[in-house]
Amino acid sequence: MPNTALVEIRDVNFAYDHRPILKGINMSFGKGKVIAIMGGSGCGKTTLFRLIGGALKPSRGEVKIAGKVIHEMDERELYEMRCQIGVLFQFGALFTDISVFDNVAFQLREHSDLPEELIRDLVMMKLHAVGLRGTHNLMPGELSGGMARRVALARTVALDPMLILYDEPFTGLDPISLSVVGQLIRKLTDALGSTSVIVTHDVQESLKIVDYVYFIADGVIRAEGTPAQITASADPFVHQFVHGEIDGPIPFHHIGQRSYAQDLGVAR
Repeated sequence: MPNTALVEIRDVNFAYDHRPILKGINMSFGKGKVIAIMGGSGCGKTTLFRLIGGALKPSRGEVKIAGKVIHEMDERELYEMRCQIGVLFQFGALFTDISVFDNVAFQLREHSDLPEELIRDLVMMKLHAVGLRGTHNLMPGELSGGMARRVALARTVALDPMLILYDEPFTGLDPISLSVVGQLIRKLTDALGSTSVIVTHDVQESLKIVDYVYFIADGVIRAEGTPAQITASADPFVHQFVHGEIDGPIPFHHIGQRSYAQDLGVAR
């Protein structure tokens, strides 16, 4: 990607025991860009997020954020780096026993010495940015699914992080809420100048807001490009994934060593 990179992933390999998950992955996430990482379940998307966040170490290769290798950091350096990374978890993961206001204020209270008056102003600004300033006194259980996701987004950007990781941000949303959240991701990325990385299965919504797309399959990058390039691609893998087709290079069945007839006990 032609842009100053905030995140650089170079020749990254990772395996659980002897089961390879990622095999020579190379990616670059530009500053101020929205990047989508797509692929089937179990292809390594979540593992990649854990490598970026420093929860896992690659068996080979390196992950750099702002020029610093994540797995070479000590505990203090990693903590400081994580304070500059926002994460929107799947389904939002709000704290259910505290109010909307306190959910958004949590990181500000935990990671800054700001006075409560300023924290209040910042929380109300973040809630206003996602269109939910009037919900500050509500409890998470009083919110719809789409509203809860937007509150979680406000909490994610409370500290104005330089990097934001979105884990399936569109899961479980109705079409209107899905579109709202998608546009908010784009607008907040542009307003903050941050880099947003989205792991998602929602191809069509993502192509409306992202700058670049990576497709992962069998532990390698099978395809990459801009939304226009992905949409126009004649590659069978890309075409099958974008259009949700059953027939193609991505198999529906996971074939074992025994035949179907053997598993049923009817083979001779």
